[in-house]
Amino acid sequence: MLSSLRNRYLDVLGSIYIYNEHRGYTAIDRVLEAVRARSPDDQEFIHAIEKHRADERKHYLMFRRWFEMQGRMPMLVDRTCGHIDRFVEIMFRQTIDELDTASIVACDELFEKLCLVISLTEQRGHKQVEILLDHPLVKHDRTLMKIFRIIEKDEPSHWQPYDAWLKAHGKREPKWWERLVDTFIHSELLFLKIPVLFLRSGLKRRVDWPDTYDPAEELASKCDLATA
Repeated sequence: MLSSLRNRYLDVLGSIYIYNEHRGYTAIDRVLEAVRARSPDDQEFIHAIEKHRADERKHYLMFRRWFEMQGRMPMLVDRTCGHIDRFVEIMFRQTIDELDTASIVACDELFEKLCLVISLTEQRGHKQVEILLDHPLVKHDRTLMKIFRIIEKDEPSHWQPYDAWLKAHGKREPKWWERLVDTFIHSELLFLKIPVLFLRSGLKRRVDWPDTYDPAEELASKCDLATA
């Protein structure tokens, strides 16, 4: 009984993570394209975003491999379980897919807001991983522990470039209400959405992988957990 409940919890957790990692790097693709067009000479910033994108893709592939090792597909979760999705929707009143990324990057005020959203999201992700590494249910799965240790190591380099851009351009720090929005989104996921998914019977699973139709990933090599 306990084993079944633990597996169910980890199944839900992994499904939410694989959605968020895929959403992360596909959204960064659009930011990266726009930054390259606006600031082609800012190679340090561009390289930092490229690394962020590569890490998110790597994390996604690790969770995909985790599911493949168990012989099952992730649960079908949508943008309501995406931290960056919810944050963008609240801050910009549009979904990520509706955003005109080029226009946002071209406007200092809007790009400032986007950098703040990305930075707060990544910092939240780092805090959550630290909690999960000490979670008794997660500790039972050695592969998940390895994945979360890799994410914990990678995360700081994900928010630092955006913070550095904000500082270099004399931009502001996050306001109290923006931090409150971040806390609300996290609490909503932790105390409402995860329990609902955990208790919902007959929750459908994906029939394909999130990256199946990604345009530039056909030749991407799969992540090897043994060497990660």
